[in-house]
Amino acid sequence: MSDRPPLPPFTAESAARKARLAEDGWNSRDPETVALAYTVDTAWRNRSEFIDGRQNVIAFLRRKWARELEYRLVKELWAFTENRIAVRFAYEWHDLEGRWHRSYGNENWEFDEHGLMRRRFACINDLPIGEADRKLRWPLGRRPDDHPGLDELGL
Repeated sequence: MSDRPPLPPFTAESAARKARLAEDGWNSRDPETVALAYTVDTAWRNRSEFIDGRQNVIAFLRRKWARELEYRLVKELWAFTENRIAVRFAYEWHDLEGRWHRSYGNENWEFDEHGLMRRRFACINDLPIGEADRKLRWPLGRRPDDHPGLDELGL
């Protein structure tokens, strides 16, 4: 098994880096690549759905990004301990009918000694928005380093 730095125990700097790497991965919208950040037997609660195992994470992410189009995400560190990180996030997307949404939430993460996420608990709320109300407007892919974060955007 190979390590996925930064590794626990986390510092403020390494926890913030871990959150940004997770954001970058999710903004790739590549389920197979994203799933490599999780243990083979990872356990998730995402909204009201329970997901066990890396292969089920891949299936979940494929479904997610087939219906959440033009997905753009910002994650920010909220708190951390030795092997746990809490983040808050917001992401914007539109559905197949072209209706825009902003989803807000919090995630709690637990990592193994190799830096792989063993457990993920996500609480998420959705808000319909107009296209003109969007705040996450960079080209699809990684958020540019100079793009404002959640606080600067008033989120």
